[in-house]
Amino acid sequence: MSAAFAAIPGSNLTPADIVRAVTHLPSSPKVVPRLKQLLGDGNSSMQDIVALVRLDPGIASRVLVTANSAYFSMGARCTTVEQAVNRVGYDRIYELVSYAVASQVLVRPVATYGVEADDLWKMSVACAIAADLLAEHTLQDRSVAYTIGLLHAVGMVAIDEWALREGKELFLTTAGYPDEATEAERATLGFTQSEVGAALMEHWQFPRGMSEPVRTQYTPRATMAFAKMASLLHAAKWIRSAVCVPSIEQRPPLPEARHLEPLGLQPEELDALAIEVGTRLDAVSSLLDTRGVSKPTGVRHRFPTQDWHRGAADRYVQRA
Repeated sequence: MSAAFAAIPGSNLTPADIVRAVTHLPSSPKVVPRLKQLLGDGNSSMQDIVALVRLDPGIASRVLVTANSAYFSMGARCTTVEQAVNRVGYDRIYELVSYAVASQVLVRPVATYGVEADDLWKMSVACAIAADLLAEHTLQDRSVAYTIGLLHAVGMVAIDEWALREGKELFLTTAGYPDEATEAERATLGFTQSEVGAALMEHWQFPRGMSEPVRTQYTPRATMAFAKMASLLHAAKWIRSAVCVPSIEQRPPLPEARHLEPLGLQPEELDALAIEVGTRLDAVSSLLDTRGVSKPTGVRHRFPTQDWHRGAADRYVQRA
């Protein structure tokens, strides 16, 4: 065990213990008011709502869990935001978002990791957009990939929620991509945020095809059955990291080639995608930033839909 970190005294903590302590996730301070405004607009379509729900890990998770509850599911599970929103319906989505707005006290930095709320949102959405693009390029399920990317750091939020509830003053330092805070997590807790994230997704009854890539996001070759999606998430996290760093000089090292083999990708191919993801993330951020902007009466604000990036993706395929 590293001398830099101290294990929680007398603890036999497991990822399941963390999961039991988490009731719901914080929602992004950017997405909640915009979605609330959208739901209050009688001209909004379900497509508009789906596009915005997909941008927030907390709301997306809550919608998916509700859609798969006994009341709504009737034995048929859904695994994507599109399916969940259509199943739950407009009125129920409004109720869920209203609850999220009322729970603004939970919108706070992830103090255990030293991550600000806006940075966690940016990291999650960048990874989701990158996963979607990679899925299109490698012929994987785009909606599943997007959801996995969006929720890849959900274990961090769960650990922070647990630490707050238990009064544990933890600070888990990160070494950056690819290992991030795994050393500190293992030394202090005995497991990583990826294991907690996978346990939480299993608790929410996501299929193994979605929870296992989250569990093995640091070691994508550790799963045989789901190696392609785990490899895709590992690559999407590099793109996320490259997009979210302040300068090109501080970019993380490219993923090891062996981790990309299941997808048939070369590490150098990810650079072009990082440019595309950065552009889209900026576009999404500007759509959500309403400070000082007055919306003309009768003018609808259009959010990007599932295929909003197809032209850019096609350009990437041609370059590759």
